[in-house]
Amino acid sequence: MLRFAANLSLLFNEYPPLERFAAARKAGFSAVEIQFPYSLGLEAVADALTREQQQLILINIPAEGLSLALEWAHSLKIPRLNFLAGISPPGHDEHLVQHIMVSNLKRAAERCHAAGVELLIEAINTRDVPGFRLHHSRQVVDLIKQLDLPNTRLQYDLYHMQIMEGNLISTLELLKPHIGHIQIADVPGRHEPGSGEINFSNLFKAIEAMGYSGYISLEYIPSGPTRDGLEWLQPWITQDRTA
Repeated sequence: MLRFAANLSLLFNEYPPLERFAAARKAGFSAVEIQFPYSLGLEAVADALTREQQQLILINIPAEGLSLALEWAHSLKIPRLNFLAGISPPGHDEHLVQHIMVSNLKRAAERCHAAGVELLIEAINTRDVPGFRLHHSRQVVDLIKQLDLPNTRLQYDLYHMQIMEGNLISTLELLKPHIGHIQIADVPGRHEPGSGEINFSNLFKAIEAMGYSGYISLEYIPSGPTRDGLEWLQPWITQDRTA
């Protein structure tokens, strides 16, 4: 059975941020993720999670904020943190920029490993974010292997990788041992499944057949009220679904 989580940075955006936890719970989500929750306040987020009986499964590490992210992970029992490689600054020496990224990544991996937190690295498409340093899944996996990073895996975002790579099912099968988390949105538009070109029915069947046991997070921009766009999910959260 596939497990789904709601990204509260994008979903239920018809509500103020701290009210999105309750909206997600009413829609059936017991697991949520937030890109950058820090401005909401740790205590306020902790209260919302307790009240709605939810788990916060993922947050991003802010720029220059590894210690802050680890503090949140420790306090809220967040199992994984996402490392964003960032954009190459114009006019800077490429070797220096790469050295800084590698140094930051090694430090993040070591500290997360010591804290018992899984580190994820995400590749992001360069159409939406020109100059993003890591933009193919193979880049991320090769970097993890090359640096021998402990407890570090690929965050595979289907939206970004459909734009950059295509061949989603074959890539997922190839990289399955290295994938720690999956995020989804359709292409183009980054809206809910069924709004674009990706065949999510085939994808979900393939992901389930692979034995993937992590979460699939809904990280898309709803084209209308979030609840109205969740009909696609019903067959996948019903035990007695048909093929």
